[in-house]
Amino acid sequence: MSNFSSYNRDAVFKKLENEELDVLVIGGGITGAGISLDASMRGMNTAVFEMQDFAAGTSSRSTKLVHGGLRYLQQFEIKMVADIGKERAIVYENGPHVTTPEWMMLPFHKGGTFGPFTTNVGLRVYDFLAGVKKDERRQMFKPERALAREPLIKEEDLRGAGFYVEYKTDDARLTIEVLKKAVEKGTNALNYAKITDFIYADSGKISGVVVKDEISGETYKVYAKKIINAAGPWVDDLREVDGSKQGKSLVLTKGVHLVFSKDTFPLQQAIYFDAPDGRMIFAIPRGNKAYVGTTDTTYEGNIAHPQMTEGDRDYLLGAINYMFPSLNMKAGDVESSWAGLRPLIAEDDADNPGEISRKDEIFISDSGLISMAGGKLTGYRKMAKETIDLVAKQFKEEEGILYSDSETKHLPISGGEVGGSKGFEQFKKDKLSEGQEIGLTEETALNIIQSYGANVEILFDIYQNKQAEAEEAGIEPIVFAELIYAMEYELAYKPVDFFIRRTGALFFEIEWVRSHKENVINYMAKVLNWTDQQKEEYNQQLDQLLHEAITPVK
Repeated sequence: MSNFSSYNRDAVFKKLENEELDVLVIGGGITGAGISLDASMRGMNTAVFEMQDFAAGTSSRSTKLVHGGLRYLQQFEIKMVADIGKERAIVYENGPHVTTPEWMMLPFHKGGTFGPFTTNVGLRVYDFLAGVKKDERRQMFKPERALAREPLIKEEDLRGAGFYVEYKTDDARLTIEVLKKAVEKGTNALNYAKITDFIYADSGKISGVVVKDEISGETYKVYAKKIINAAGPWVDDLREVDGSKQGKSLVLTKGVHLVFSKDTFPLQQAIYFDAPDGRMIFAIPRGNKAYVGTTDTTYEGNIAHPQMTEGDRDYLLGAINYMFPSLNMKAGDVESSWAGLRPLIAEDDADNPGEISRKDEIFISDSGLISMAGGKLTGYRKMAKETIDLVAKQFKEEEGILYSDSETKHLPISGGEVGGSKGFEQFKKDKLSEGQEIGLTEETALNIIQSYGANVEILFDIYQNKQAEAEEAGIEPIVFAELIYAMEYELAYKPVDFFIRRTGALFFEIEWVRSHKENVINYMAKVLNWTDQQKEEYNQQLDQLLHEAITPVK
């Protein structure tokens, strides 16, 4: 049984109650995952607690791009473009199974934000700042070539297009793979573990947390020399508990994405385009789907539960019909959706979210609480390095302990141990043959390889050896293999963990969720010993999210 198994939850809690950690991280999104990995790689005794599921907040609800920040050139954020552009290549090489290059076309029309000259110059500067590889540098298209690549785009007043590379990812799986590598390197990681209070020494310095296991209801005290608040949209809530929220604070904005079947939206080419109001929107093909986003509106509702409104949906439908006029999209064409929050850092007087940059900053309170706020998915590794560099410096000054420099730049994340992007191509060919030999179709085998990378051998093994158990549970053998792997190797405990964060199915294969949910829930309830009340509650959670994916609030 792995150290990241849902069957080990109680044992991990009890272990942590009996030792003092070097580093305790609050928040299991991509930032907390990256910080815990960097700390463990340097030999620090580390734990990470997440009050929901890992990546349940912003880290599963982004535009799912590890992108180089082209949009930030418009705001003259030169250093940010340079930094995250270079980080993008590192993220890709360390996890080529969850990050893949995607050529993006930026069409420009008469009267639009971009024109041939500004696009050409902007993309040239972007290539230089981001250190883009020679074979991925920008190209410029005449209108005819742009329409050949994507016939759906608006032909009227089309002046041409820029063509450049972004990187597609599965944000939740990226987070999980970083966490799995951290656990492999010694991190203790627990989801559904909510920090309810801080513990302070007589000196007033923060020395621990009170953490509640949201599954069992048990409460534990866990002590640590350094406590890092990486709670994303909840960063300020924890600063308030610590009594240290002052000066800069977070402004939350909501971003909504819509998903369509390829039959409804036969998008061939990823497009980055001007909406009528000047906002830039992505339309991205993904398998047999296409998704479009994002909105950007100030948010003050329930942080744990942002929802799509009719206004959000209609805004995106309007943008789609503006750029792809032949589609005539309507509300009934939306197959699924998601809403996520961006935690942006603002001065107290900043009130225009569109103008607030997503830079990351570290705040240190008088108690010693370290808060990491802001930032972007692409820059998670660099943010983690900066945070643990600070912690290492504090340990050196306070205790004379010397820790090594960061070792994550060339460290494959879990599943990424395939020899980088070039090695992954041969790996895929080899594993595709293995998958077909054990009875998988080419499409299924490729999907599994792309999702799990080097860990696919475990999936293949489960698939082969648990066919009878899968049949007894009434679950397709490959779905059963993913479910077993999610529970035993990825700490999935609830149906929503499996159907959203581990597989992404609720967003991109909503009918697959509906067809498998009953038998999956029955099996999880049996093996994880849920009470009848738990089973009912978890079933309702999934049903509610299925409903919200297609039904906006007014």
